[in-house]
Amino acid sequence: MQQYLVGGAVRDKLLGRPIKDRDWIVVGSTPAQMLDLGFQPVGADFPVFLHPKTKEEYALARTERKIGAGYTGFSCDASQEVTLEEDLLRRDLTINAMAMDDNGNIIDPYNGQTDLANKQLRHVSAAFSEDPLRVLRVARFAARYHDLGFNIATETLSLMQQMVESGELNHLTAERVWQETARALLEDHPEVYFENLRRCGALNVWFSELDILWGIPNPAKWHPEVDTGIHIMMVLQQVAKLSDKLPVRYAALVHDLGKGLTPIDNWPSHHGHEKLGLSAIRELSARLKAPNDCRELGLLVSEYHSHVHRAFDLKPSTILGMLNRCDVWRKPERFADLLLACKADARGRTSFENIPYEQADYIWQAYQAAVKVDIKLILDKGFSGAQIKKQLDQQRINVIAEMKKTIT
Repeated sequence: MQQYLVGGAVRDKLLGRPIKDRDWIVVGSTPAQMLDLGFQPVGADFPVFLHPKTKEEYALARTERKIGAGYTGFSCDASQEVTLEEDLLRRDLTINAMAMDDNGNIIDPYNGQTDLANKQLRHVSAAFSEDPLRVLRVARFAARYHDLGFNIATETLSLMQQMVESGELNHLTAERVWQETARALLEDHPEVYFENLRRCGALNVWFSELDILWGIPNPAKWHPEVDTGIHIMMVLQQVAKLSDKLPVRYAALVHDLGKGLTPIDNWPSHHGHEKLGLSAIRELSARLKAPNDCRELGLLVSEYHSHVHRAFDLKPSTILGMLNRCDVWRKPERFADLLLACKADARGRTSFENIPYEQADYIWQAYQAAVKVDIKLILDKGFSGAQIKKQLDQQRINVIAEMKKTIT
């Protein structure tokens, strides 16, 4: 029985990056022997165990054989005869197919260290194509290591394109697609994930509402980059600098889906795209089974981002209407997140990357002024029923108007 540190822990150690999780491979053992040593079984599809003290995962070395569609269609062999090299051969990328023994020696049968040095994301073997989830994983790794200069190897990108064309990605579950996408959205360069999915054709399979945005023009005066798809990628670059919250990043991704539905005859104008995009956001979110907080913030940002951009031109009553419909009184933190997504949208344009975006501050000040209106004073004056809401709204409009005078 031999144990080896494998996968991401070895890769990140060699890259000098922090190691978040440590996974181990055990060669020459059996489930019974692992149980006798006090390990706790957790694997449903193949033998994986938790160390009795560290709780780190220890998996028996295994090989896999494709027997069905999708990422679950495999037959697993975890017998004592499976070697470390055979186990590493089934892994996705060469940089993830290295192991380290107890003495710190690197076992690297598939040249992962060479690809680390050359900044290449390269598949280990043709078995890569048997698991469609790997298309998304490679795109996510490209996003994670973008700052280090990593790129997807030409032959690996070609294989990813073939997998998309074969229809294998249609067999993925929404849960697994969302898991990869959520992790990619939280990387420092989430746009790289979507750009690489588009390069191999995978974006159209699971993100068709996003995929159609490339080639749709915006007015050059406000969008020097013109192309809507490019704009969305620039917005993702900006939102990654502003927030590490998944709902904010998701909202930034989907806020302009309505531009994919505006009539071609109206281009480059997209009047009404804000509400037009709501159905597309709902469809995409349902397909991905995105969490409610992501979907809801995406809907709000889609509907109101133009309001925020035009903040200084809005009537106090219009501002209050937006605050009411966004339920800012009960969910101020969510509204603050909406303003962050709007800031990312405003900055996600060529030559606008460093604008101060005072509109967000102005709208937030309007909320802070309006929230101080004391409903108790209204009740003390004898108002009741619908009159209470009417008086509350009117007083909030009044204080917003007063605030507007001091600023403008």
